[in-house]
Amino acid sequence: MPIRTATLHRQIHKNGVKLHRAMARRLQTDGTEAPVSAKEQALLDERQHLKEEREHRHEAAAMPRQKPAAPAREAKPAKPPKEKAPKAAKEPKAAKDKGDKGAKAKDHKPTRAEKQAKKAEAIAAARRSPKQPTKH
Repeated sequence: MPIRTATLHRQIHKNGVKLHRAMARRLQTDGTEAPVSAKEQALLDERQHLKEEREHRHEAAAMPRQKPAAPAREAKPAKPPKEKAPKAAKEPKAAKDKGDKGAKAKDHKPTRAEKQAKKAEAIAAARRSPKQPTKH
């Protein structure tokens, strides 16, 4: 009869308890010299079988499992390249007018050097101006 539990620990434990009770009963009633009873021998055999089954399961768990074979896949046929229509020739771009710098002057952002020069001029102008008396 197959054992259908995931672990045998609990079954071995229960068997051990039954075996211990049977041994204690035999020793209490018949003494140490009495032969092993049939019930006690059956429990010993069952315990041995459970321990062998546990060892077998441990060995089986340590072995690598065989993976199921994946179905063979066929490569898709390559698609034929699409034929593209020839492109029309583009017109050359018109040359830009480089003489108009007024438009650029509006969008001009001052550089760091220009900012520092402006700040230095303001400080110099502040030094040259007459000092105002402070009000208390």
